[in-house]
Amino acid sequence: MVSSTLMTKFGFVLSIFFLALALLIGSSAATAGIWEKIDKISGNIGLRGDTNSTSATLSNGEIVAGLRQALDVAASKAVEQASSRGGFLTNPDIHIPLPNFLDRPVQALRRIGMGAQADSLETAINRAAEEASAQALPVFTKTIKSMSFEDVRMIWKGGDSAATDYLITHTHDELYKRFTPIVQQAIDQVGLLSIYNSFMDQPGVKAAIKGTRFDLNEYVTNKTLDGLFRLLAQQEKEIRKNPAARTTELLKKVFGQR
Repeated sequence: MVSSTLMTKFGFVLSIFFLALALLIGSSAATAGIWEKIDKISGNIGLRGDTNSTSATLSNGEIVAGLRQALDVAASKAVEQASSRGGFLTNPDIHIPLPNFLDRPVQALRRIGMGAQADSLETAINRAAEEASAQALPVFTKTIKSMSFEDVRMIWKGGDSAATDYLITHTHDELYKRFTPIVQQAIDQVGLLSIYNSFMDQPGVKAAIKGTRFDLNEYVTNKTLDGLFRLLAQQEKEIRKNPAARTTELLKKVFGQR
């Protein structure tokens, strides 16, 4: 067996030979072709210092497993953050405001020192979102497991929020349908409906919103999903951009080689 040292010396001598031959011939076309040979030989025996030549090739299975693991990690962190006490209420990125049609009556109530009712309603809406978020992880997990290999590869090579965008596009309607009863349960748990009805019965509010159609469950469900998807996108971006966020060897390998 030929030693690596001998191969290196041989490659160096062969490179000098081709270089001398190129100078003698002088033709630009011939010189270009010879340089191609030199580059190929140098690469084969490790003279160029090409770091890609030593990097491990990712298998399809590793790409699929790595992307799914990344989404599992991102979804877990997003749900944990959203469902914590104050997860919606104190986070300006996903805080749920009162619906726009209540702006004028709320301002009127605040002018007469009755803003506490509006604050209680807004707090209850965000508490309901926090309660509902705790039940979201199984829904995300099932969706992640059902992705095809082509979906996974497209997402792996995509932008900072490619996975989140995929989930929004392909699963929002299903998630909404599954999430609605969860939100309804959360609304009941925090007493949101009674607070809402009490607020709407205020004389100034009732007159201002007469004829307005509003579905409280629908509003909270949509805002809760919006908040979860926003947090999911933030977590996904962290894994793609920040090596410290890749908490397993598989994540380091898959996203380190993108």
